[in-house]
Amino acid sequence: MAENILRKLVNNSQMAIDDGTYDVDCNLEKSSKDFKQIIKTNPHATLLTEVKFSSPSLGKIRTQSDPANIAKQMIRGGSKALSVLTQPHLFHGSPEYFMKVRNAVDVPLLMKDIMIDKIQIDTAKKIGADYMLVIQSLFDQKFLSDIDEFISYGHKQGLEILLEVHTKDEFTNALKTEADIIGINNRNLDTLDIDLKTTETVLQGYDESRIILSESGIQTPEDIQYLKKCGADAFLIGSSIMKSDNIEEQVKKLVNAY
Repeated sequence: MAENILRKLVNNSQMAIDDGTYDVDCNLEKSSKDFKQIIKTNPHATLLTEVKFSSPSLGKIRTQSDPANIAKQMIRGGSKALSVLTQPHLFHGSPEYFMKVRNAVDVPLLMKDIMIDKIQIDTAKKIGADYMLVIQSLFDQKFLSDIDEFISYGHKQGLEILLEVHTKDEFTNALKTEADIIGINNRNLDTLDIDLKTTETVLQGYDESRIILSESGIQTPEDIQYLKKCGADAFLIGSSIMKSDNIEEQVKKLVNAY
């Protein structure tokens, strides 16, 4: 099953590359703010909130509307960085959405996509991304080769790397890389099931100084308090905010979890 979903995601990215999705002609500036520094100094919960209208697990999350407006509501609520989907298939994202958000706000932005090719990394740089997503399992399961070279290419383009893992083994492998932040996805990509205990399991016995981001399934201030106890430094939250009737208030509530 795992292979099927991962293979589908990889194929979607290849399709988007072939369709010219990433052929953008621009040179936007990235943020003036340092996300890692923000995480280290923020007295409240540091949120990386996600602008996404659809996902493979939930289908349509919110009626498509102006992403820049949603981004501003998130920031007014206290979000310190944003993740913006650029993957058109299953997520209804696009580099154009990303550019709209980039032009509207000056916070660190993550280009959220299934990154399989340097073409996408070049695009991330052009559209003003601060971070790009790299998924450890794509390398561990041999969909892609040489994670170090992939990360190094991102760094050469001035991007920082959020490296996503789901298991203890992937985490161990991720720690050997030069990734800037390690994200623990509480969602199992084999089944799309979510279990917040994933963060706890993966971090057991870990006491190094990498910045850890917990991702997926976070809905309440209590979830954030629990994940912080497990060792997470920041939190990626998408669906529960995008589904909310009042995005600004929902973000505020989560930011004030501590």
